[in-house]
Amino acid sequence: MRPDELFRGPLRKKAISAPEALCEAFHYARPSSFSRGLRVDLGRLAILFISGTASVDERGQSVHTGDFRAQCRRTFQNITALLASEGATWKDVVRTTCYLRDIDRDYKEFNEERTAFYQSQGLDPLPASTGVQAKLCRPELLVEVEAIAMFLRPPG
Repeated sequence: MRPDELFRGPLRKKAISAPEALCEAFHYARPSSFSRGLRVDLGRLAILFISGTASVDERGQSVHTGDFRAQCRRTFQNITALLASEGATWKDVVRTTCYLRDIDRDYKEFNEERTAFYQSQGLDPLPASTGVQAKLCRPELLVEVEAIAMFLRPPG
């Protein structure tokens, strides 16, 4: 396939969501102005930019307060739902940025949870990634992950 065939056509953008897993931020009691993710289509190439995602449920409530490992698992579950909403999987993820409230305290557990999750997904190669200590938007949240996925849409 020639590059001009792959990238032919206009740039198309659309918000993505997975309401069965987590609500939209603009539905919060105090609305926040961002999309859960954005899909950009460049011809057949689809790119998903998934916003920072945490342990939040379909009603917008933080879940698993105080349980770092459970928050990690819910975060990965929410990202999985966002990927699936666009026909993608973790095998399409090329990059993550991982924000931990306390990287010194929690990185070992985070890496164990992430490693187990990635193994369950059969990832090889692993996504590129950066880990950062950050103050998150809610005091009870301990971890937040953003992701970029890329895949080719079927011809037609």
